[in-house]
Amino acid sequence: MDFSKIIGHQRIIENLRNSIEKGYISHCYLFEGEESLGKKKVALALAKTLLCKEQDLEPCNRCNSCLKFDNWNHPDLKLIEPEKGIIKKKVIDDLIKHINIAPYESKRRIIIIDDSHEMRMEGQNALLKTLEEPPSYINIILITSNSNNLIPTILSRCQIIKFYPVENEKIVKLLSTKYDKTIEEANFIANFTKGSVGKSITLCQSEDFFKKRNEIIDIIHSIIKGDKARIFNSIDFFIKNKEDYEEILDIILYWFRDIMIYKQVGDSSLIINRDKIPLLSDVSYLNIERINDIIDNIVDTKQNIDRNVNYQLAIETMFLEMQEV
Repeated sequence: MDFSKIIGHQRIIENLRNSIEKGYISHCYLFEGEESLGKKKVALALAKTLLCKEQDLEPCNRCNSCLKFDNWNHPDLKLIEPEKGIIKKKVIDDLIKHINIAPYESKRRIIIIDDSHEMRMEGQNALLKTLEEPPSYINIILITSNSNNLIPTILSRCQIIKFYPVENEKIVKLLSTKYDKTIEEANFIANFTKGSVGKSITLCQSEDFFKKRNEIIDIIHSIIKGDKARIFNSIDFFIKNKEDYEEILDIILYWFRDIMIYKQVGDSSLIINRDKIPLLSDVSYLNIERINDIIDNIVDTKQNIDRNVNYQLAIETMFLEMQEV
């Protein structure tokens, strides 16, 4: 993983390069931002660069250090990830025991803790002691999508770098050139994932995503047209895909967002479901108040499911209210 192969985050990368050039590398970074934005890729690119024998602003990809890094057997790199959603205190305790051991092959030892917010409180407190007085050769990179779950004293000892969604045009270019998606498909994915490169690639490679999306839009279109039987005939589809309820409700939410934009603005460049313009036009008779009520209903449904309200009942109620508003 090199800086040059990362999509977006150019300002962050340039700042890190400047720090490397000037020798001002922090002993502890916190990479903060939503899931799948590329935080881990940047962390690995930074680690590889710092461990490279050439000591340049990019890894050389030729030295023994780079080759070991690419094969995940570099002795001076430690990557910690949650197991079943938890980073246990024992993992942190084992890490701390090895921190005081000098680097084996490089000038540094790099520790990356992915999803660091999954550390238990006792683990965070144990790590804090190391952050207060880290050995000079140690660089720690914490990665998080939820810094609220990290204790304030850890945050105060880190240089915080905030990651933001990648520009849509960069994701569209990636998906259309490397993954052979049409511009319309790439635009939809980039908008749907809110600028997340990782999620965009995952959806792009999913054989079921667009099939699922088409099924959902077909169901919604029938319900809006007054087909009450479709509500109950399609419930098996939603039960089967229960684990993806957030994705499903987002598809529905964006559909009604597009109906509103088509009705009010008529600018297809602002529409996410651009390949479905004829269907959007077919329901453009809906008035704005009704569309707003439906959108509010979808948001409420998502929140209710998050609160463990009966899933099937929540979906059926949403659809029934969708016809009545």
